[in-house]
Amino acid sequence: MAYDMLLLRFGEITIKGKNRSRFEKAALSHVKVLLKKYPAVKIIREYGRIYVVLNGEPAHEIISILKHIFGVTSISPVVVVPSRLEDIIEAAKLFVCDLPTDRQMRFKVSARRVWKEFPHGTQEMNRLIGSPVLQLCPQLKVDVHNPELELRAEIREQGTYLYSEVVPAAGGFPLGTNGKGLLLLSGGIDSPVAGWSAMRRGLEIECVHFHSYPFTSKKAEEKVIELAKVLSRFACQIKLHLVPFTEIQTAIAGTGQENLTITLMRRSMLRIASLLAERNGALAIVTGDSLGQVASQTLASMNVIGRVTDLPLLRPLVMIDKEEIISQAREIGTYDISILPYEDCCTLFVPKSPTTNPNLRVVERIEAGIAGLERLIEAAVSDTETLIIRPDEEVVRQNEEAAAVSDNWF
Repeated sequence: MAYDMLLLRFGEITIKGKNRSRFEKAALSHVKVLLKKYPAVKIIREYGRIYVVLNGEPAHEIISILKHIFGVTSISPVVVVPSRLEDIIEAAKLFVCDLPTDRQMRFKVSARRVWKEFPHGTQEMNRLIGSPVLQLCPQLKVDVHNPELELRAEIREQGTYLYSEVVPAAGGFPLGTNGKGLLLLSGGIDSPVAGWSAMRRGLEIECVHFHSYPFTSKKAEEKVIELAKVLSRFACQIKLHLVPFTEIQTAIAGTGQENLTITLMRRSMLRIASLLAERNGALAIVTGDSLGQVASQTLASMNVIGRVTDLPLLRPLVMIDKEEIISQAREIGTYDISILPYEDCCTLFVPKSPTTNPNLRVVERIEAGIAGLERLIEAAVSDTETLIIRPDEEVVRQNEEAAAVSDNWF
């Protein structure tokens, strides 16, 4: 079927009162960026909706792109006809004939008269459209309560919109409307899902990954880049900060406190992440922690680890079990990448018996005994490399300072 335009609906942002316009503008900007490669389309914003006039561009190809936009709850491909009764009825018959209705199917017409000057009311239009469609398609049976096929007709002065398909979209809040956070992106299953969840709540994210080359391979870095590419499909652009962590890990290993290795590493990671967040305007740190999943994610461990930063620590997965996280990872497209056998610096250095109940005073005393720890942390920040990652484009490499002042993709 040749569709004329797409109808994009908003969800939670419709309750935002005076902020509603700002939220809708953010979603509109996201749409415009994603549709740059379709020059024929025309984008129209109305109260509570966005219309994408296709002008011959492929409807379902564009839907597959736009359904990832946060703030948009659903998308419908629409046929537009003149708002004259005979045109509406004829178009409705052709519309239904083009749909796969070769079996018995429960059917309903839902008309909506937005243009009040139109001479026929809503209930009358349901009958006037439905009767000729039923005569043409005897396999359709009326069921107004539980239809399998619902033909919707919005009658407006500029034209009548006919549609039946409602494609679920990402929902949530438009990207960036709730600020910016820094995501600790490992090569595992959890952190990409945490990043997606944070973006869905309107958070713009930049990612930070800690590598310990040559202990970890370049394949591990490539794996993380691929995960960031998947996340960039939902954000147009992702900045990925690659932090060299080898010297800090070596210094921590030199303390001989094997059971506290992960606690000490994660505290250093948070210190570095806090400095990077400050440089890049992020107001929170996002992690993939899930309560009790591993030793560093017990309540006691998270408490001791989190003491090193004043920034809010956002943990979208903290109360979600592993099976739910895996299911979400499959849905967003990160799972198959996450299970590739390339280890990050945390999984590579997990001790045999990590503590689940670290003592803050003991941890701080050990850190105080690591010669030059603050200098090592500052050096790691200084040597951070930043990648600009966009869907289907070559990765752009920058140093951290240059990335902080680079032009915004939007």
